[in-house]
Amino acid sequence: MTIKKRYFRVVHALFIVLLLIQLLPDKLKGETYAQYVIWFVVGVEALTLLVSSFIKKPVGLNLFTDIVSFIYGLLIAWTLATAKFNLLKPALFPPPGKVFWRMIGDYETIITNIFSSVGIILRGYLLALVIAIPLGLFLGWSARLGSAATYISKFLGAIPPIVYIPYGIALLPTFRSVSVFVIFLATFWPVLAGTMSGVMNVDKKTIDSAKVLNVGKFTMLFSVILPASLQQIFIGCNQGLTVSFVLLTSAEMIGAQSGLGYYIKNYSDFGDYTRTLVGLIVIGIVIVAISFAFNKIQKYLLRWKH
Repeated sequence: MTIKKRYFRVVHALFIVLLLIQLLPDKLKGETYAQYVIWFVVGVEALTLLVSSFIKKPVGLNLFTDIVSFIYGLLIAWTLATAKFNLLKPALFPPPGKVFWRMIGDYETIITNIFSSVGIILRGYLLALVIAIPLGLFLGWSARLGSAATYISKFLGAIPPIVYIPYGIALLPTFRSVSVFVIFLATFWPVLAGTMSGVMNVDKKTIDSAKVLNVGKFTMLFSVILPASLQQIFIGCNQGLTVSFVLLTSAEMIGAQSGLGYYIKNYSDFGDYTRTLVGLIVIGIVIVAISFAFNKIQKYLLRWKH
């Protein structure tokens, strides 16, 4: 790509506009912490220029700059509607600089809550994968069992896992274990259904070729059927991961003493909507980061399909 295509983009014009907006007088009473917005966007712009130097494919660069452009556009609208023109209620919608200021001030608490939430997700999610994938392979391999199990998984999977919280509280020792249990249920049924669907739809020619080689049942399931079913399995894994984040936040807002959901609920109860927005932003960042890592793993494991 030419220098013009790499560096002369709308995203950089939006960066300049955002900086110029900070020079406008504030109509909002009190400190708006505009310097935190400036530091943030300067850091993002430096990263954008750095990434623009290394990305080789125009599609990848377009995607990255479009995302940054959206962030700049959002900050422009947010700044104008709050600090500069005071169009929104300050108590509910603080200016972005104040949110960034509070995020930096609470970084230790935020990191602790991130580790708490991600730890619960990983325990429940990985436990579900370890049980659901092998079980789905065996059930899907048997036509009779697979047909019955498909309807059972659809029925049980349709029940929102969050309704099991009262039973979990009564039976399990801590609310953290209840949260792990809820994440387990949220992941188990989609992954089980996806695995069984993948097994039952494996190309018959693939199975016949393996049978000609006289492979054993274990080798057939885990060396032939499992790789051929990965695409469907990942569909179930994606569904489980998405639902898990929603349920974890909901569960933490009910009775947890740590986690990002607890962070939001605790401060919203006290009317601290600056910290509430901080929690919402952090949750979004964590979900995007985990989803990005998951997609990279999926792409690597399915690389043979391309």
